Amino acid sequence: MASDAGSSAGDPTLRRRIEPWDFEAIFDPRELRKEACLLYEIKWGTCHKIWRHSGKNTTRHAEVNFIEKITSERQFCSSTSCSIIWFLSWSPCWECSKAITEFLRQRPGVTLVIYVARLYHHMDEQNRQGLRDLIKSGVTVQIMTTPEYDYCWRNFVNYPPGKDTHCPIYPPLWMKLYALELHCIILSLPPCLMISRRCQKQLTCYRLNLQNCHYQQIPHHILLATAWI
Repeated sequence: MASDAGSSAGDPTLRRRIEPWDFEAIFDPRELRKEACLLYEIKWGTCHKIWRHSGKNTTRHAEVNFIEKITSERQFCSSTSCSIIWFLSWSPCWECSKAITEFLRQRPGVTLVIYVARLYHHMDEQNRQGLRDLIKSGVTVQIMTTPEYDYCWRNFVNYPPGKDTHCPIYPPLWMKLYALELHCIILSLPPCLMISRRCQKQLTCYRLNLQNCHYQQIPHHILLATAWI
């Protein structure tokens, strides 16, 4: 991931940045918000310049909107070479995964890395298979951690002048829980992360349901990082 950053003051990308309160609310891994947001950056060919923008769900999911936008605005032939990084508040659903896989199949010169804040309806087997298909097609899928949140804050958020280090700090536990579940998905294991809503104040509850196969197949360092061994 690139390391360039800069203050939003005088930034030519200012109009393409999102507001701090939007970022804090939509990308909070503890909240199951309906809104979805996609922050993305593109590097074309050997050019070192990074082009950044953002998008949200409309009548279609943000991933599909991105694909249609990028293929319609440029002469995007199959030989076009570029690297794309997505920061998504929700992981792609199975339909979006299918659209992404087809997009990349038609454009072998494109590489895609996806960071996600949360897993979208992760107990749905179609969504789980969709993520596996993405990875099989060469896409890198990872859970956002503190460095990614900080990077997004500095490069995609219209933060007040002098507040470049004031990125919201989320407890690492939620990131680790999602990371553990993503490993289960990749390894075709049963779900281990259970998410529910409490009626009182609509609090989100997370709990793990680890089975023997989880302990046998999930890498030791992943279980160790989530304090389950």
